Amino acid sequence: MQPIQPPFTRETALEKVQRAEDAWNTRDPERVSLAYTIDSEWRNRSEFLRGREEIQAFLRRKWAKELDYRLKKTLWTFGDNRIAVTFEYEWHDERGQWHRSYGNELWEFDEAGLMRRRLASINDAEIQEAERRIGRNAEIK
Repeated sequence: MQPIQPPFTRETALEKVQRAEDAWNTRDPERVSLAYTIDSEWRNRSEFLRGREEIQAFLRRKWAKELDYRLKKTLWTFGDNRIAVTFEYEWHDERGQWHRSYGNELWEFDEAGLMRRRLASINDAEIQEAERRIGRNAEIK
């Protein structure tokens, strides 16, 4: 599938966000990393990453800890080669404690539509399994 290239319209920004959500919900680090430039720069919480290999290693660690991860992204705004999203995802740890993580991401893309910068701010809250609201029994694409 070809990346959606900037400049973005409302329709292409919405599609870009949906594709990102779908990819992350596969929990496949190699597939997810293909949306980023070879030298992509990330800030994720307090971690700073550079390049696809570091992104893949980070995602492997993340999904080894955040079990049954399920994500929902929402377009906040867009312009030219940038998109901002809000998101929330739910997961449980090895003890079975569920969490909901909330945040914002700022994305910047190159001319080919690959993400060259991702800045993420994230907060976590413990929840009960009965409080889950994302993807219960949903299929992962």
